[in-house]
Amino acid sequence: MNIFISNLNFKVGDSDLQQLFEEYGEVSSAKVVTDRYTGRSRGFGFVEMPDNEVAQRAISELNQVEFDGKVITVNEARPRENKPARGGRNDDRRRGGGYGERSGNKRW
Repeated sequence: MNIFISNLNFKVGDSDLQQLFEEYGEVSSAKVVTDRYTGRSRGFGFVEMPDNEVAQRAISELNQVEFDGKVITVNEARPRENKPARGGRNDDRRRGGGYGERSGNKRW
């Protein structure tokens, strides 16, 4: 089972998360999500536990508990949603709304 943990202290690392959940049973992986540019924690992470029963117990006992100075939220992770691309300066061109022959709009 994949578990989502939010409101983590920014000092918490992968090993801290793994140790916290290992108190309940086997942990397949533990990962604190970091910003791709700065490398700093984004304040949330994921833990995978192979035994669903043990994972459910960890979720119920760790949700809304103080960990490293912050009250964490622990839930079963939901599948990631495919969100539409953010609009930007070139967004019209991607949708065919810019200038040029392909879009049907001519500048002249």
